[in-house]
Amino acid sequence: MTDGLHTLTEDVSLELHRAVAGRLLEEPGLVDRARERVAGWLRDSSVARPYAEAWQAILAEPVEAVALLLTDPGERARPLRQTSPFAGFLEPKTRWWIWRRARGKAART
Repeated sequence: MTDGLHTLTEDVSLELHRAVAGRLLEEPGLVDRARERVAGWLRDSSVARPYAEAWQAILAEPVEAVALLLTDPGERARPLRQTSPFAGFLEPKTRWWIWRRARGKAART
């Protein structure tokens, strides 16, 4: 049960970040909001420094590279999505739609 929930959560995180990546490609200026959030993390130590520094380096890249990282299902991106500076970048309706779709997929497997 726990493993299935963990897999579902990771799948949802990836889908949410795919949606964020799409928004970033349409509105590249949104990356500045994420940079500001990471700068805050580094000032107040609210996120573990290695994650904040990793995001700082990623967000220094062109928006296309940021979008690629967000949509990467691999080992490097997975833990970074757990401390994402993109929280709140999607409308609640979009987030719920992604969750419902993922739960439906999980129920069919």
